[in-house]
Amino acid sequence: MTLVLHDPLPRQPTPEGVARRQAHERAKLAKRLRRQVGQAIADYGMIEHGDKVMVCLSGGKDSYAMLDLLLQLRQKAPVQFDLVAVNLDQKQPGFPEHVLPDYLRSLGVPFTIIEQDTYSVVKRVVPEGKTMCSLCSRLRRGALYRHAKENGFTKIALGHHRDDLLATFFMNLFFHAKLASMPPKLLSDDGEHVVIRPLATCREADLVAYADFKQFPLIPCTLCGSQENLQRKQVARMLAAWEKESPGRSETIARALADVRPAQLADPALFDFAALGRHGDGPLPDANAWLAVGAPEITED
Repeated sequence: MTLVLHDPLPRQPTPEGVARRQAHERAKLAKRLRRQVGQAIADYGMIEHGDKVMVCLSGGKDSYAMLDLLLQLRQKAPVQFDLVAVNLDQKQPGFPEHVLPDYLRSLGVPFTIIEQDTYSVVKRVVPEGKTMCSLCSRLRRGALYRHAKENGFTKIALGHHRDDLLATFFMNLFFHAKLASMPPKLLSDDGEHVVIRPLATCREADLVAYADFKQFPLIPCTLCGSQENLQRKQVARMLAAWEKESPGRSETIARALADVRPAQLADPALFDFAALGRHGDGPLPDANAWLAVGAPEITED
């Protein structure tokens, strides 16, 4: 008689085991994000002793995560700095005005709500079906910059993440014929404000997961969030397809943004190609002289 031995059924995880595993994964995620934000702050000199940082809080997952991570890092930071949350209430219909104040009071974080009806301006000026983001962002930036100047903020923190930087790079490449992105640290055009992006190396997928387990009280945007034909959304879909086809491609492109080699591009204002390999001290003829060489003479009949 032959005995047939069957493998035992796989053991089902207990609720306690599932909870422990989830807690472990969440702790790993939080640690990774803290490390990435701390590294970005150190690499780009984002925050220094005595800074008064204006943390721009929109009500979206990214700005919530940025505030949360900065609060954690401040506890053991090598320098002392202040954090103040600032929200611009753009008077969007149905905007839940109590959500952010209630949340920030529960954290004990000082905050200011700026009220400015940019919503009506955008809806009035931008034709139906056209992209609202450009005008909306200019109005929002103007209000935030003005508030920062009036209240002595030394840094303005925005919640753009790695995927935002990548999307901006390809938007500039495809639609504006230039190699440019959102820098992790920026001096405003008027030279009065230093903008920092502490989440510059954080993946959006990680921030989605972080917001989910932290249960941030998210507030959707009814302006740009309602537009599906945005160039940024088109580029985001392209990047998502690339990542699905070749996992890790986005990370490779992100690393490339920090490894720029001017001599291997083609910008004569960035690299002195004219002086490369020159012999002799004579001046080079200008472009007009070269264009005139061999030009046929135009004669009148």
